[in-house]
Amino acid sequence: MNEPLQQPAPAFDYAALADGLNRYLKLRWTPVGMKRYATRAEMEAIPKIRRPAHKHTLDQVVGQSRHLGWTLGVTYDDLSGAQCGTPVGLHPRDAEWLSGKLMAGVWYADQENAAAHQAAMDCAPSGRFEALAVSPLTSGRLDPPEICLVYGTPGQMFMLLAGLQHRGYKKLDFSFVGESSCADSWGRALKTGEPSLSIPCYAERRFGGVADDELLLALPPAFLPRVLDGLAALHKNGLRYPIPPWEVQADPTPSLAVSYPGRKF
Repeated sequence: MNEPLQQPAPAFDYAALADGLNRYLKLRWTPVGMKRYATRAEMEAIPKIRRPAHKHTLDQVVGQSRHLGWTLGVTYDDLSGAQCGTPVGLHPRDAEWLSGKLMAGVWYADQENAAAHQAAMDCAPSGRFEALAVSPLTSGRLDPPEICLVYGTPGQMFMLLAGLQHRGYKKLDFSFVGESSCADSWGRALKTGEPSLSIPCYAERRFGGVADDELLLALPPAFLPRVLDGLAALHKNGLRYPIPPWEVQADPTPSLAVSYPGRKF
């Protein structure tokens, strides 16, 4: 029987986990952690916490943390509306939000289609948390973060998820909800406790500094040691990042023989 993907969340050396990811994947940016708090006071007690001076999208909060190395905390009132607060459970999925009025005629042809989009979004349950903080994983200030956010190229994400599947294999399924695809990443990971890969949306790229070639993986930190164990095993087998291209017309047999010793091709 396959061992389940979801594991308990013991304490980790987050700096070592981030170092391992960088060693095997050559990430551009240090992964960040995200954690929700029952009260604003709990969030504001985090060492060196920064608070926004004006409205932000949650994409901007995450972007400042990964690009500038800041630890930032917000409540719903700091965010630019329910579309940011609802996926992480800081705002309820109420009738107004579910109506789709915000996106009708913009991203979706009419309110019927926009409402279908809202209903399809994965959102963490609301009512338990008043505040949220984001911080570089290496800071250790959110010990433990609920989820980690890793940005990378498609090649990096392939290797990361292949490392996760190396032991205790399980097929991984992801979704594309469209604009507001933070619901496919941090919303879905907070809701399910499972790794959630997404194609960052227009707002994440417009406001959050996400590059054109980047994908986002959100996952609880308990998965990371297994990812690193798998990446180490793949590295030993010659399966490494960056993936060196093989000539498209060359005989692939010499390359295959390195990673599949003793097999016939």
